[in-house]
Amino acid sequence: MVREANVKQAAAEKQLKEAQGKIDVLQAEVSALKTLVLTSTPSSPNRQLHPQLLLPGSSRASSRPGGHTRNKSASGALQLQTEPTPTDVASNWEDKELDSVLFAEFLSWKEAPSLDRSSAFISRVYREDIGPCLSFTCSELSQSVQCAVENNSLTIEPVAMSSLHTVKALECGGPNKCALSGMSRPCRHRIKLGDKENYYYISPSSRARITAVCNFFTYIRYIQQGLVRQDVQQMFWEVMRLRREMSVAKLGYFLTEER
Repeated sequence: MVREANVKQAAAEKQLKEAQGKIDVLQAEVSALKTLVLTSTPSSPNRQLHPQLLLPGSSRASSRPGGHTRNKSASGALQLQTEPTPTDVASNWEDKELDSVLFAEFLSWKEAPSLDRSSAFISRVYREDIGPCLSFTCSELSQSVQCAVENNSLTIEPVAMSSLHTVKALECGGPNKCALSGMSRPCRHRIKLGDKENYYYISPSSRARITAVCNFFTYIRYIQQGLVRQDVQQMFWEVMRLRREMSVAKLGYFLTEER
């Protein structure tokens, strides 16, 4: 009986030690994740937190600690730039005038932030920015892309030119034809919707439009989760900047990447 008790005690101590080790690892991961989140904003992103925006040739990483590799729009995101963009440079000298109607809608939304379209703020952004920005020639695929962005389940990844895949679901799309616009363009990126196996090739312009919307959702989710350390007017102007990025992308303007 004494021997049996000793064996059980040793087993219990071993399980306790293993559990404590797992707790230490989880605490370290949580601490690291907080550091990543709190030091990343759409204006000054931490690319480790946004693997879907890594430049071609960069190593891919999982968007979830310990999870499978996936480049999501999630917390999105979307194309966040560390280098100054033309609009960022312009904002250093241009004048701004706060629109009272837009600001009032944002303040009302800020009291209980959510992605619910019933709020005047979110409804306006969908109507004026998100909808037009994600409206492509292939309407069915456009709707699927918007749903994936909203659900944070969109993958964007660079295409390895040496090992091109074939688009299975739609006839339009390929390494030289954008699946969204249907136009003949070199497609250096492809998207994947949720857990579906099909990949869709997209042109640089289509990618810019998608990532502009992802950037908006990224920042809105940061606010919703209480991770943005700014006063309400700074939040408002960042939202306006992101809305402008969607408008610019919709008009066909995008930054080219050095390859």
